[in-house]
Amino acid sequence: MTQDIYTLSDLQSGALQKLEPPARLSVFGDPVAHSKSPGFHNAALKACGIAAQYVKIHVTPDQAAEAFRALPAAGFLGTNVTIPHKAIALATVDEADEYARQSGAVNTVVVDGGKLLGFNTDGPGLVRALREEFFVDLRDLRVLLLGAGGGAGRAIAVQCAREGCERLVLANRTVEKARELATELSPYFRSDRLIGPAERIQAISLDESALRSQIEQVDLVINATSVGMKRSDPPVIPAHLLTANLLVYDTVYAAGRSRLLEDAQAAGARTANGMSMLLHQGALSFEIWFNRPAPIEAMRAALLSP
Repeated sequence: MTQDIYTLSDLQSGALQKLEPPARLSVFGDPVAHSKSPGFHNAALKACGIAAQYVKIHVTPDQAAEAFRALPAAGFLGTNVTIPHKAIALATVDEADEYARQSGAVNTVVVDGGKLLGFNTDGPGLVRALREEFFVDLRDLRVLLLGAGGGAGRAIAVQCAREGCERLVLANRTVEKARELATELSPYFRSDRLIGPAERIQAISLDESALRSQIEQVDLVINATSVGMKRSDPPVIPAHLLTANLLVYDTVYAAGRSRLLEDAQAAGARTANGMSMLLHQGALSFEIWFNRPAPIEAMRAALLSP
């Protein structure tokens, strides 16, 4: 029987190699207790007959760089990275792929000999999730992204741009951050694909009047803010702005439905929460670590089990 959460000292001491089976993969976070990743990654390892386990490691921000550098000596294949360490991971790895660099974040680290390689599977995981939930591709959609100042929001915005979505509206409480990102991504939107006057990429504030002016010109609303993790959170978008023709995806995957999804469903919109994005970004991490298809159904069953 193993404990639920380990520490940097456990990683450095070799204690994790003495587990049965030995820990070879992990998730670093602060906090990390809430992470659902071990359940479905361990199901994947078992389904593939790989004698290893995936564990939670609580790493504080001041420990993060040291923890990443400890992975090779600890015999690890890699780690996932959650808040608040994704930017530190990018700064610490020896090499990062182009998407991770553009996103400003790494959520998957691979140990390659003595080197650390960084990847980000958040955006590609969302692409897979949208196909599964709504049978659509980002490149065909006009997207309103709520929360584009950094973190997952930035990664999703970059993915939308790289996919060539028809239109992208970045909504952020600090509108200047959204404007900076819109300027950075504008080269992806220079071709004229739209009929009409709407700009292909635009930054707005997260207030009701700005949202009202855009909602009729989008197909998909993505919430990348943390609003909705608690039931007491205010609505991220006023309920009366939501309509039946929208697709609404909330990256929050807290138990139950978020306020946004409840309001959207009441309006007749098609909705999905972040559980599918979590599943698919995890499957992509598995594929990066092992260079083989992930056993997605085994992972899904473990993720959705009570």
